[in-house]
Order: sequence, then structure tokens, then C-alpha cells
Amino acid sequence: MHISLQNVTFRYDRDPVLKEIRVDMDRGDMVALVGPNGSGKSTLIKCINGILPVREGDVLIDGASVRTIPAVQRARRIAYVPQTEQKSVPMQVFDAVLLGRKPYIQWRPSRGDYERTAGILERFDLVDVAMREVHKLSGGQQQRVFIARALNQQPEILLLDEPTANLDLRYQLETLELLRDLAGGGITVVIAMHDINMASLFASRVVMLKGGAVFASGGPEIVTAEHVERLFGVKVRVVQDNGNRFIVPDRT
Repeated sequence: MHISLQNVTFRYDRDPVLKEIRVDMDRGDMVALVGPNGSGKSTLIKCINGILPVREGDVLIDGASVRTIPAVQRARRIAYVPQTEQKSVPMQVFDAVLLGRKPYIQWRPSRGDYERTAGILERFDLVDVAMREVHKLSGGQQQRVFIARALNQQPEILLLDEPTANLDLRYQLETLELLRDLAGGGITVVIAMHDINMASLFASRVVMLKGGAVFASGGPEIVTAEHVERLFGVKVRVVQDNGNRFIVPDRT
């Protein structure tokens, strides 16, 4: 599944939030969108999904404009996990994950829908909490439920907006390892995130956004002290450990 952003410009009003974004993403890529608050990460995620209609430039999915793909087909090919879930009536984990089958359900869920949901719960280690209400789970378990629901759509593209924002370090690592495994299975994973080190460790591709434009794009090697200083306006340095490079504040 190939995603091509072709001169994507988006405006909520007169001033553009995104400015002529040109990026290509391939099947199996794990792409991290990083940048300061207000740089356009969340907006770009919603443009790829078609939630926000792009009228200047275009988003192509395997050569077809996302605007021309019917909503049901988009829901089968593209799954989206927002940064925060809307408050809703209490729902058990099984039912929440079953909602991922909505693009395929006609009158009522089929036996196959129930069986696939059970398999997803097992894959995500959620069987023991399947009958518990989602809002009573830990933050890490809730995020796992939302990703499981998205995977139940059988998507080729998975979009996530700050999936580790409210998680402790253990659950951040578990979530990113899970997403990297999904990318390894052929899903194109696109994540808006703040943690530049996590992006460098887990993503196969990093897109830096600043002021709504692409500041830099490439492999994890583009996460340099110079780029980070220019992107965030802070002095940093690079620390090497076991072949990994980490960006830390320079307080000297």
C-alpha cells in the first residue's frame, strides 16, 4: 500500500496549517511524524484518512485520490486511532474491538466477525479482560484495545495520533514494539509523536514538520543534534550507547 502526499496544503481558515507537503510512504513502512506542537502532525494524519478534505494538492492511495475512494472502502483499507477517545457509554472490551468489523457488517455481525474478534483479543493479550469495561482498564490496556479495534478492520494503513502520549515507559515500549511488528507484517504504519528518541529507535522513516512544512525527511539517521536544535529551538547533544544514538538536552 503506497501513500503519496502531493503538494498537500490544508487550511482551517485563511492561513495554511499544512504547506505543500510532499512525502511518499511504502508498504511496511513505520513512519514517525515529529515536530513541535502546532506543526501540523495531527492535521496531516486526518488528511491522509480523508477525515479532513484536501482541496489543494492530493493524497494518493496506490495511485487513487483518497477523495474518490468510497467511505466504506476507506474504512476497510485505512484505520485511525485518535489521540483521545470520545466519551461514550460504558462498553465491554469485546464489544469495543468488535466495532472494528463495522465496515464489513451488514445486518448483524456474522460468526466470522465474532471469531475474528476473538482471535484479535488473543493476539493482543486481551482475553482475560474481554468482559471488562474499557474505561476501567489501565492506560496501556486501553491503548491496546483501541489498536486491536483498528486491526479488526483488516487495514492496509494504520494511522495513530500520539499513541504513547499518556503511557508510562513500559507501555510506550510495548506499544511501539507492537506497531513495529505490524509494519513488519506489511501494514503501513504512520504515527504522530513527540518523542524524538522513540521515533529514532522504532521508525523506519522520520518526517520532521515545522510550521506546517516538511523540515526534513528520511531514515532515523536524520535525527541529528543540528536538526533537533533547529526544529525545537533547544540546545542538544548526541549520546551513543550500544550502537544507538540518543538526543539529550545540552545543559552545559
